[in-house]
Amino acid sequence: MTIEKHLEKLIEHFQNQQPLRVGSLIITLYGDLLAHRGGTVWLGSIITLLEPLGINARHVRTAVSRLNKDNWISPNLIGRKSYYSITASGQRRFRIATPQIYAGPQSDWDQNWTLVIMPDTKKINKDQAIKELGWLGFGRIAKGILAHPMPNMPATERALAELDIRDDVIILHQASHELTAVTALETMINNCWNLEELSQKYQEFIERYRPLCRALSENNPLEDKESLLFRLLMVHEYRKILLRDPRLPDRLMPRHWEGNTAYHLCRDIYQLLLEKSENCLSHIMETEAGPLPAPSREFLDRFGGLG
Repeated sequence: MTIEKHLEKLIEHFQNQQPLRVGSLIITLYGDLLAHRGGTVWLGSIITLLEPLGINARHVRTAVSRLNKDNWISPNLIGRKSYYSITASGQRRFRIATPQIYAGPQSDWDQNWTLVIMPDTKKINKDQAIKELGWLGFGRIAKGILAHPMPNMPATERALAELDIRDDVIILHQASHELTAVTALETMINNCWNLEELSQKYQEFIERYRPLCRALSENNPLEDKESLLFRLLMVHEYRKILLRDPRLPDRLMPRHWEGNTAYHLCRDIYQLLLEKSENCLSHIMETEAGPLPAPSREFLDRFGGLG
């Protein structure tokens, strides 16, 4: 299959996902393509990039307006051009999400857990807290009790503070399961996290992108714009799966976990697309000052180190 056919298939798969969540794709665009290069871009550049995916200017403007209301990005009008920059709130959200997207398997677990216990009080909206901490990978092990073996503690504390319950919950850090039977631990994990469904999502990702990795490894001709579109579509799909992934340590996961395979596949393709996709960004994206600034040093830390 030619590179062009691979791209056609991926675009078709993207378009078949209804409704098209253009706002979510633009968040991926900012997080993966722009956050490390200043975080500001002309709206017309976004429209030009997304047009081959079947997204028209009206869809982009509507999505950007909603992201502005949700405090992800904010506009700056210069003449007749609108430039959108990541807000302070958006930067904070990207700082939380970025390590989860580009970090590898969790292998250095100390076999302790972090528990967040929510007492019965009117001030705590437990449903909302479960939802927000669920995005950070916490699972509900009992009424009012959430757990994670390796949570991002700064992100957890920020989430609790934003919910205005930081001083109302009980946090038990480094709680040991040493006296817990293996069967009870396995039951808890299966009840807290739907690993079977997550495994299926990863398997679908692997089946969709493994042929692309082979094609790219064979040095097939690849245009810069194609490279950028491949990267955007791949990271977007991978990011959506990771939003459901609690990122549990390897010792708690099934053997031959598909999530590890998907990570290495995504890393390999990202590396193969890197140079041409960054070149394309430099040429088609416009800021108030002209071209995008050079990538930040932190960008090269993605996937354990790019180069």
